[in-house]
Amino acid sequence: MLTFRNNTPLGMVYVMTNSAEGNQIAAFRRHPNGDLTFVDLYETHGMGTGTREISSATPEDGIDTLASQGSIALSSDKHYLFAVNAGSNNISSFRVDYNGELIFADIIPSGGLQPNSLDVYNNLLYVANAGSPENNFSSNITGFYVENNGTFNTIPVSTHSLSTPNAQPARVLFSPDGSQLIVSELTTSRLNIFEVNSNGTLSELYVNASNGAGPFGSYFTRSGLLLVAEAGENAVSSYRPTQSGELAVISGSAGNGQMATCWVVSTPNGAYAYTSNAGNGTISVYRINRNGTLSILTSLYSTLDAMAAPIDNGVSGDGQYFYVLNGNKGTISVFRIENNGNLSYRQSVGCDRLPQLGAQGLVIY
Repeated sequence: MLTFRNNTPLGMVYVMTNSAEGNQIAAFRRHPNGDLTFVDLYETHGMGTGTREISSATPEDGIDTLASQGSIALSSDKHYLFAVNAGSNNISSFRVDYNGELIFADIIPSGGLQPNSLDVYNNLLYVANAGSPENNFSSNITGFYVENNGTFNTIPVSTHSLSTPNAQPARVLFSPDGSQLIVSELTTSRLNIFEVNSNGTLSELYVNASNGAGPFGSYFTRSGLLLVAEAGENAVSSYRPTQSGELAVISGSAGNGQMATCWVVSTPNGAYAYTSNAGNGTISVYRINRNGTLSILTSLYSTLDAMAAPIDNGVSGDGQYFYVLNGNKGTISVFRIENNGNLSYRQSVGCDRLPQLGAQGLVIY
């Protein structure tokens, strides 16, 4: 845990500028009341895409240019941060200092074109590459070993195609025990499962039909319940993965009546889930029932002026605060999570060098 000299517990929130002139990570210090103050920017030494959309499946509005959840990630011990550089087809790593500052560690080709999502489990990292139909380069996933100093080594024979050459991956995600890797496909409405071998390689691909159209972001609760946001349905489905590579539907397409439901996260205790609905500027609150079914509770605007396009989101490790990146403002909104799961707005904060359009990703220390 980060501390100042007076021993007040603090943390960090990181987002990515995704700038086409030079990608950077923006760091914000998190205070005991949940509020944020800007700290610094750190070069990834790669290039973002700026306002250029990498997918024809999303609007040309510069808001969610990578069409993904998980474009930056923290290791479980919070010692390393990882980021995609979709404009230069590589990924970067940083060591996280004791005070939350970032120290550049490495950069390596992503194993494909236009990486847009990554996830890490222990010393294994997998990245999803959206590919490029114009360059005849298919979408895929590729794996890496992360060394103790934060540098990368490519896992041999770890590049795997998805269900179709232009599947448009939107999220790559390890299961809580690291035994499975899930990849959502936005354009095919499929959810892929790979079994993870002991050496970090993957088994054959198991393809599942998504319960609803446009599976986008996904998130595992600590109990192993898989939540998937569905952009086509403006809903969330919950699943239990099986060892046979199949996904058992628990709650099918629980709608929220909003627009562009693409990102989802849960509280650490698995009691509540939150979606970002970029199309009409709202956050939806769901109750996760004990049997894994979902109940919509309410929706509220991510900013006071109701004109934001909330995208990547996250919940603090203590379950007290919810953070969301506003994709058309270059700001982060902060909410307190109440005992009933509802959200109380606290602030929206940005910095001069966090772009109004094009910023991506959000992780919490």
